[in-house]
Amino acid sequence: MTKRLLEIGLCVAVLTSLAPSAWAASARRETPAVLAIQRVKPSVVNIHTQKLADPEDSIFSTGRGRMINGMGTGIVIDERGYIITNYHVVLDVKPGDLHVTLSDGSTYNAETVSYDPENDLAVIKINPAKPLALMPLGTSSDLMLAETVIAIGNAFGYEDSVTLGIVSSLSRDVEVNEKQSYKNLIQTDASINPGNSGGPLVNLDGEVVGINVAIRAGAQRIGFAIPIDDAREIIARLLSVEQLSNTYHGLLTRDLKQGARRELVVTKAATNSPAEKAGFQKDDVIVKVGNTQVVDGADFERSLLELHAGDMLDVVVRRNASEQPLKLTLGDFRHPSPQIVRANNSNARKVESADDKSWKILGLRLGALDSTQVSLVAPRYSGGMRVLDVRPDSPADRDGIKTGDILVGLHIWEMTCDEDLDFLVNHPKLQSFNPLKFYILRGGETLYNHLHLANANR
Repeated sequence: MTKRLLEIGLCVAVLTSLAPSAWAASARRETPAVLAIQRVKPSVVNIHTQKLADPEDSIFSTGRGRMINGMGTGIVIDERGYIITNYHVVLDVKPGDLHVTLSDGSTYNAETVSYDPENDLAVIKINPAKPLALMPLGTSSDLMLAETVIAIGNAFGYEDSVTLGIVSSLSRDVEVNEKQSYKNLIQTDASINPGNSGGPLVNLDGEVVGINVAIRAGAQRIGFAIPIDDAREIIARLLSVEQLSNTYHGLLTRDLKQGARRELVVTKAATNSPAEKAGFQKDDVIVKVGNTQVVDGADFERSLLELHAGDMLDVVVRRNASEQPLKLTLGDFRHPSPQIVRANNSNARKVESADDKSWKILGLRLGALDSTQVSLVAPRYSGGMRVLDVRPDSPADRDGIKTGDILVGLHIWEMTCDEDLDFLVNHPKLQSFNPLKFYILRGGETLYNHLHLANANR
């Protein structure tokens, strides 16, 4: 027994004498990759979905098919719960079947806010109990071939999986299938698997430099990510307050990203717009809006989220090397300041009615519901519009809408009256919504598909 105690005492003495070098070894284990993950992980979320298998088997999803579980990853882009992911992660997922798990383990229901099928990105939102950690924003403008990068994602449902590799190539054009192709992707050999979609590609500074989007089927360690600079321009459009909340600023900008130089530069303030009235000038650099530091257009748009027409914000711009304060009062996108057009103006063009534009662009004649039809729509929807006629070989005809259907939604908006239709067909970004998701009632069922607009230009 005494001998055993002496052995234990000797071991303690040895360990004590080695403590300084042992702590040094521990510090060496905190590699740049470890520190990078510690920085970015709080802003990465895991996404779980449930949707119908093989939705392409029929023109409409009727709810009678086999349900499958899906998975993906997302990145927090605003502390109020706005998250970016891939569109294919949320495609055909119905409300109530989209769930987000944060890094602390808490889980929330989510809803899709806006999406861009062509570029395979979507914004979803949760209502968190506290402000979320924002993604550390990097730039893809100075990525180097063979630079070390890290992928984080919900790979095959293994949440928060971390893989490490290098940038294998820059500016790859990739065709995944006959329906989806990508331009200017980052190729990496950091392992990316199903479930990584929508997650971050991170540099050793812990900054997001890409959004993981695809893999090469049948290959090993060939994955692709959307460059973050490209993604942020799309995010700005997806967060556009003109699209989401009908508030109007009238400011045209461009992202300038050249390595450490990252700025949002004003290119124009629309005539008679809130931006022009606020005093914005060409080449102003927007530094801050309210409490939000602005690096690019995505920051600018999110600084205006959840505000209303008439709300005023303090803005700081850099002009001629000095900072200038401005005050921006948001307008109503649906009711912009009136423009006077003289009757004898030879350049004035005929203003088409919403009904005429709907017939030309969508191929639909729509009318109000009678009292019987209103009872069919309620309480599921606020209202709808009756399909009176469908133009042959129009988008509506080709994509399955029939006379007698009740149209309840187009894109992200309800369709309840002529004003709703007018807002959509006259929207300046209508072409960017293409294909245009629609929801109809037919025989008591809610059906949906997409209108593929050949030309939404007015």
